[in-house]
Amino acid sequence: MTLTDIKIRQAKPGKTSSKLTDSGGLYLEVTTGGSKLWRYRFRLGGKENTYAIGSYPEVSLSDARTERDLARDLVKSGRNPAHVRQTEKAQQLTENRNTFKIVAQEWIERRLAQRTEKYRDQIERAFVNDVYPRIGRLPLREITAAQVLEIITAMDRRHANTLALMVRQWISAVFCYGVATLRADSDPAAAVRGAIRRNEINHSRPMSLVELREYFKAVKNYGGHRRTVIALYLLPVLFVRTVELRLAEWSEFDLDAALWTIPAQRMKKRKIHLVPLPESALVLLRELREITAGNLLFAGMRHPKEPISATTLNRALEYMDLKGWHCHDFRATASTHLYESELWSSDVIEL
Repeated sequence: MTLTDIKIRQAKPGKTSSKLTDSGGLYLEVTTGGSKLWRYRFRLGGKENTYAIGSYPEVSLSDARTERDLARDLVKSGRNPAHVRQTEKAQQLTENRNTFKIVAQEWIERRLAQRTEKYRDQIERAFVNDVYPRIGRLPLREITAAQVLEIITAMDRRHANTLALMVRQWISAVFCYGVATLRADSDPAAAVRGAIRRNEINHSRPMSLVELREYFKAVKNYGGHRRTVIALYLLPVLFVRTVELRLAEWSEFDLDAALWTIPAQRMKKRKIHLVPLPESALVLLRELREITAGNLLFAGMRHPKEPISATTLNRALEYMDLKGWHCHDFRATASTHLYESELWSSDVIEL
C-alpha cells in the first residue's frame, strides 16, 4: 500500500529505525531521533544500493516520487544516481567558482593590482550597474556574444556611448583572463567589437568659469591612471591641441627654463611653437617625469612605445560624467577668454 501525507505525518519514532514503503523501491526511513528520510532502493550490477533523496517535509511525497522516477531512469541506463548527484554537485560547485562576477573580481584584484583603487572601483561600479545584473551569475562558458551585445547597446541607448565601449573592453579582458586560467574557451566580447559606433565629436565650444570649476573638481576625483589625470590637468592650463600633448616627448621640455618647444612637424601650421610653462604645469610635469620611462610623456598602457590613443582623454571625460565635453573645448575656451580680455592680439591668440 502506497504512502499518504497523513500516514507520513502520523509516523512516530521507535526504539529502532523503521521503514514505511511506498512503491517502486521508494521508502521513508523514520529514525529513532524522529527524522524522516526518503530512500530509493535499487539493484545495479547485481548489487543492492540505496540512494538518499532527502528528508521529509523538505522533500514532499510527490517530489520524492518524481526523484525516484528520475533515479530509476538512470539505473536503467546503467548509471548510479548517487554518483550522478555527486558529479552534478561537483560541476555546480565548479560553475559557481567560474561565474563572470567571481572571475571579474579576481581579474580586478590580480591583474589591476598596480592601478589606483579609484580606477578599480570605477570598473567595479560599471560592472555592478550594468554587467553583473545580466551575466554576473552565469559561468563564463555559458555567456554568449548576444548577451554582451545586449549590455553595451542598452548603455549606448542611454547615451553612455564611450562607457559602453570601455565596458566591452573590460568584459573582453575578463574573458581573456578566464581563457588563461582555463575557465573560458573563448571571448564573446571580441565578437561584438565594432557593434556600436563611437559618437561623432562635436565642434569645440568655450567653457564658462563655472564649467571649468566643475571640470577641475571632476578631474581631482577621477580615479584613472595618474598619467591620464596629469594630461587632463595640463590641457586647460597649456591649451595646446590634444594631439600636441599626446605626442609630447621629454626631449622637447626644458623644465629649468619653464619652456616647451613643440617641433614644427607636429604643429598644424608647421612652425616651431614655444609654450611657456607656469608653475602649476611644472609641478605636474616633474611628477610625471618620476613615473614615466622612455621619451614619451603619455605612453600607452598596452603599447608603451606608442602614445595614448586620440580617444583616451575624451573617454575619461565621459567616464567622469562630463557628457558633451571634449578636450578640444579648452582651446576654444582659452581663445574666447583671451579675446574678451582685449589684452592680446589675434596673431598671438591664433598661434
